Amino acid sequence: MPNATSATQPGVALEVRRRFAASRDRVFAAWTSAEALKRWHAPENAVVLDASVDFRVGGRYHVQMRGNDGSLHLVAGEYREIQLPARIVLTWRWESNPAATESLVTVEFIERDAETEIVLTHEGLTTDQDRDGHRHGWVGCLEKLAAAV
Repeated sequence: MPNATSATQPGVALEVRRRFAASRDRVFAAWTSAEALKRWHAPENAVVLDASVDFRVGGRYHVQMRGNDGSLHLVAGEYREIQLPARIVLTWRWESNPAATESLVTVEFIERDAETEIVLTHEGLTTDQDRDGHRHGWVGCLEKLAAAV
């Protein structure tokens, strides 16, 4: 199975691409429910403790994670655009960090023969360190997603 790769634009945006040995419908569906997110939406040794999803434009989501060091992280946002089964655009804000700013995540689902490629773009990140931390997190999450689908 191909490895996750990423490329960045310094300081403001992050792009992560990952191929999955699964149909586009199946990969897309993994983003649409709390039960599905609980299986993969935390990087590496972190686990999802709780998730909620109101999967509609204007609906909100939240995901609470616990890191392997015991730290708790809560991310939440709103769905801005949904195109079944091709694209999701959502806001992203670390509720567990009062200083965090809101950013924007766009996920595109592209059919590639018997596989699906995700192109995830995370915009509005404030520093190189912020971008690099999110890259690490997204690559870890997508590795878990590959195992889930």
